[in-house]
Amino acid sequence: MTSFSPTARIGFIGLGLMGTPMSRRLLEAGHQLWVWNRNPAKTAPLAEAGAQVATSIAELVKAVDVIMLCVTDTTAVQNLVFGSDGIAAHAQPHQLLIDFSSIAPAATRRMAEQLVEQTGARWLDAPVSGGVVGAETGSLAIMAGGDEAALEQVRPILARLCQRLTRMGPVGSGQATKICNQMIVSCNLMVMAEVLALAKKAGVDATQLPAALKGGFADSIPLQLTGKRMAERDFDEVKWHVKTLLKDMGMAEQLAADVNAETPMTCLGKQLMQNHGDAGFAEQDPATLIKLYE
Repeated sequence: MTSFSPTARIGFIGLGLMGTPMSRRLLEAGHQLWVWNRNPAKTAPLAEAGAQVATSIAELVKAVDVIMLCVTDTTAVQNLVFGSDGIAAHAQPHQLLIDFSSIAPAATRRMAEQLVEQTGARWLDAPVSGGVVGAETGSLAIMAGGDEAALEQVRPILARLCQRLTRMGPVGSGQATKICNQMIVSCNLMVMAEVLALAKKAGVDATQLPAALKGGFADSIPLQLTGKRMAERDFDEVKWHVKTLLKDMGMAEQLAADVNAETPMTCLGKQLMQNHGDAGFAEQDPATLIKLYE
């Protein structure tokens, strides 16, 4: 099985905080790129950069070899692939679907099986970690599930988007790995908010805490990025959303139930974060979690 050409025709669906910079990097790498978004206005910057704007999902699928998705949740993926006149209505056996979204592992396995049965097209789940900065700089971590040979076909393409691409197992394994990632990230953010609020009440200059802990065992990328913003009460720019973490923690809860695993820390973190979201912060940046303790 040969790799797709370095200039393979790619279709990208979902031009949000992550999808837009990822698409831009594919253009910069020389790929022929078709884009489609539910809100057509979001396609304008990429059109100016050289992307072809498809007027429908059908037009996009018929034009490309590789179809990439980066959308909000399981329902959105389901609708795009199997909805009326969706991807499955037009996909061909030679095509490969790569889903960068963070969605449920069980649903991923089910949809992948349905897609190959209906069309012969293969499915890779390839959720990403690294945030908007990682998408912009091509330094994402991609955790993939699916056929190893299919993944190797697109490894040169994905190399433009990431610093590390790891196959975690069969279809669905990438999504399960992303859930593990989000459990660590979410619980880390909750503790960071707690610690920074405590430090301030204890008379510590909390704004110095990320720098003071840098390089030690307590250090992390979230501490240096989101923790710094927490301490400085820098909430204006929304780099990611509380509601996204809530969605991922809900999937963690479901996965734990499916495999009979105990996750008490995540359950508590989800409860606290849900309280924060319900207080009007669901659309806000997780840096606002420190408000829980004010």
